Amino acid sequence: MAHTFALIPASYVFLRRGSEVLLQLRQNTGYMDGHWVAGAAGHLEPGETARQAAVREAAEELGVVLRSDDLELVTIMHRTDGTDAPREQRIEWFWTASSWEGEPAIQEPHKAVEARWWPLDGLPDPIPDYELSVLRGLGAGDLPLESTFGFGS
Repeated sequence: MAHTFALIPASYVFLRRGSEVLLQLRQNTGYMDGHWVAGAAGHLEPGETARQAAVREAAEELGVVLRSDDLELVTIMHRTDGTDAPREQRIEWFWTASSWEGEPAIQEPHKAVEARWWPLDGLPDPIPDYELSVLRGLGAGDLPLESTFGFGS
């Protein structure tokens, strides 16, 4: 039997304000509703680099303008759902930015109900496990450039 497989690329942006990070509370999407997630995130579009996607998503979801060099790559995560025969795996670029133009605010109220600053040592619950692993690594200062999630040992 043939196995269909997909590798899905995405970029995530955590805006930083000192030791705080901006998260948004998802709603009405059918995926991770009720969870606090990266301030901006989304799939890469055809012909778009991961860095370009991060800049675009920050504008679309938070209404802020990021320059490409405002972004710091903090980890590239290869993740899966942890099953023995996953139908998809994801490759995700996680970025931080400490400077931008504009005041961050929810731009897609049909997808998120709130954006709030949280200290890295006092994060809300729930946060998707894979994003929480990135945030904990940021807080501890030991986040590797390459990370994995959902794979067996």
